[in-house]
Amino acid sequence: MKKSANKNLKEKLVLNVKPIGKDVEIPSYHYGTDVGLDLRANETVDLLPGEQKNVKTGLIFEIPENHVGLIRDRAGIVTKMDVHTAAGTFDPGYRGEISIVLINMSDETVSIEKGMRIAQIVIIPIIRPKIVKIDKLTQTERGEKSFGSTGLKEIEKLGRILDKEK
Repeated sequence: MKKSANKNLKEKLVLNVKPIGKDVEIPSYHYGTDVGLDLRANETVDLLPGEQKNVKTGLIFEIPENHVGLIRDRAGIVTKMDVHTAAGTFDPGYRGEISIVLINMSDETVSIEKGMRIAQIVIIPIIRPKIVKIDKLTQTERGEKSFGSTGLKEIEKLGRILDKEK
């Protein structure tokens, strides 16, 4: 795709955002090259070790048609506080407040303060394929091999080498 065509796509896509309350910050891209919009907590909550809570953002999004909003971790909150987001998928038809499911994976209580950047949302175009029922799938080299099927042999080989060196 030519650079000018890509620029036109960016200009045409609009994400309508409605704040709930006067002190709610509109999400923004921290850097010009970021793909995720930073979302902030609109409340203060404490998360006990292992606890999971919904944290409100004070925002309602109007995700564009044929797009989805996917919630992702923010690296800072993960590395500094060991707090992760649970999967979040926001469809174009949803018009409720965006809340983020946070999970405290640390051994200590973590305080999430109002205004803190807690997650990011990535807006992605979606292709909805036609669904066709079939009786047989095409064969591939990988086939039904599941988790760890690409790379475990190298790890096992390294393990055997290390065992021999002991």
